[in-house]
Amino acid sequence: MEGAVHIVCPHCDAINRVPQARLADGGRCGQCHQTLFDGHPVALDTARFERHLDKSGVPLLIDFWAAWCGPCRMMAPEFERAAALLEPMVRLVKVDVDAEPQLAARFHVHSIPTLVLAFRGRVLAREAGARSAAQLTDWVKGELARAAVV
Repeated sequence: MEGAVHIVCPHCDAINRVPQARLADGGRCGQCHQTLFDGHPVALDTARFERHLDKSGVPLLIDFWAAWCGPCRMMAPEFERAAALLEPMVRLVKVDVDAEPQLAARFHVHSIPTLVLAFRGRVLAREAGARSAAQLTDWVKGELARAAVV
């Protein structure tokens, strides 16, 4: 990931080119002028998900969840904290399996919460079950190092 990196705006889904060295500065979208990284997970439907998965120059940490799932609700604030710790190295996204069952099936989600780390359309790693922000951060950094993405 040297040079410029494509970052999909979490607000309007425009693709922005950001110099690798400036990723930590956050940056603003050239189209909607909102921040590209705000330390919060992004809820995505299928269309938006495809754009982020295919066009993003940073890996996605996907939380497959449902509103009725107790462990999912328990992990939600931890996932939120992890976003503040992992951005801009990773974009954290949430996919509601009830609203987007085709995505859950595509990623072979059989229990929730399921976490999938993906980059440029391929799955790097997956885990099932709730995790703390520290566990999420350690897991993501380890998997990115193993995959030689960072």
